[in-house]
Amino acid sequence: MTDTVLIIGAGFAGLGTAIRLKQAGITDIVILERGSQVGGTWRDNTYPGAACDIPSLMYSFSFVPNPDWSRAYSGSAEILAYIDSMVERFDLRPHIHFGANVIGLHYDDESATWTAHTEDGRDFTGRTAVMAAGPLANPDWPDIPGIDGFTGKTIHSARWDHDYDVTDKRVGVIGTGASAVQIVPELVERASSVKVFQRTPGWVLPKPNPPHPHWLNAAFRRRPAVQSAARQALFWLHEVVALGVVWDSVATTAVQGIARAHLRLTVKDKWLRRQLTPDFRIGCKRILMTSDYYPALQQNNCKLITWPMYAISPNGIRTAEGVEHELDCIVFATGFDVSKTGTPFPITGSGGRVLGEEWATGAYAYKSVNVAGFPNLFFTFGPNSGPGHNSVLVYNEAQIDYIVSAIRLMRAEGVRAIDVRKDRQDEFNRDIQRRLESTTWNSGCQSWYLTEDGFNATMYPGFATQYVRQLSRVDLEDYTVALTTSDGGYRTAAST
Repeated sequence: MTDTVLIIGAGFAGLGTAIRLKQAGITDIVILERGSQVGGTWRDNTYPGAACDIPSLMYSFSFVPNPDWSRAYSGSAEILAYIDSMVERFDLRPHIHFGANVIGLHYDDESATWTAHTEDGRDFTGRTAVMAAGPLANPDWPDIPGIDGFTGKTIHSARWDHDYDVTDKRVGVIGTGASAVQIVPELVERASSVKVFQRTPGWVLPKPNPPHPHWLNAAFRRRPAVQSAARQALFWLHEVVALGVVWDSVATTAVQGIARAHLRLTVKDKWLRRQLTPDFRIGCKRILMTSDYYPALQQNNCKLITWPMYAISPNGIRTAEGVEHELDCIVFATGFDVSKTGTPFPITGSGGRVLGEEWATGAYAYKSVNVAGFPNLFFTFGPNSGPGHNSVLVYNEAQIDYIVSAIRLMRAEGVRAIDVRKDRQDEFNRDIQRRLESTTWNSGCQSWYLTEDGFNATMYPGFATQYVRQLSRVDLEDYTVALTTSDGGYRTAAST
């Protein structure tokens, strides 16, 4: 019998979980990482201009402060360096198995353990398993006829080819989301022409990004409390923003007015402004944070294309009005295949139940962390844990601390297995879906937050403080508990 904790994924969530486990005195940890280095989405997303749209002071763990962020919003290279530093600082490398691409996770009722099966034939077994793979892991390629027939260069934003030089090339960019608005300004500076193929415009807010002055970094190093106070100030500022972007209210109109003013002040051409004006309430889709995108679209070598794409031809992209746009390179800034339904690989729980089948019409969980019928399995970035206004790492920290508390409690109380009660799970999810009805995400637009039939399996309908509070304590009354007995057997202590 093993008490090993299996962690799948060595990005922020997986490494953060390992750090908190070690700080709690739990060291029998195995981290399974499919890549050859840590970093998750920040290892994979190295496209030109890649950066975070949450301030660096908040896009980091409170238990691993970094006083040396170079500017307000750091780029991907600096974030990846921070992640690497956590591995070294907390001696996590001996726990990590690189090249361990998990293709299946199976629970054994008799031994109450999870076994992860990897693509190269290895098996790893543990008492508990933590799914920390993250939602932004697998690139999403659009379903466009002829996509495989293009004779030029194709690049996905999440798998950037740095050996390809776009200088003096004719580049097309498919997508106008969070990645695209960072990529386009960089391409405009180097390519001979850039055509941006837009399906739906997004609301854009300016993103001032001043460098941190040396005196501020010095103050953070000398007085950690100063950095903590600055982080808290930013946290509460973002909490206030929730009033305008989570629920449709008068504050939403005010935030939308700021976005309209930014568009009007930045884009001079009235027709272009019309093309860039969304027809949905701000917050319904992800808000885009950039001060560079609108100016880039107005450069002489850049053109916004709003005609629907008909097909990709060997020489470029054909649009619905019959024009073929000849290109040397197509950049697919089309985001990720987020598991709103199904799972990234088969997960088989108690009695052979398959999680992908149970999530076929939309993912759900208890407090986004546990699923009934899958004992000792924990999720980070699980269903309905997405923030629309604050740092995802605030939510992630709450998940991690809840998971670590549960594992510590299991060990302290001789718990063999815990399985969340289905009635508690159902009650929780009915409340979540009821609350989502009044949010901007469910206000009528189609976004990656929703399934095709409109089920919101992604976002949390509330403040970050509410989310953190619900995960502040593990209550065994919410679980069916199997206890190990003195003779090596076990007994069930089910709550009623």
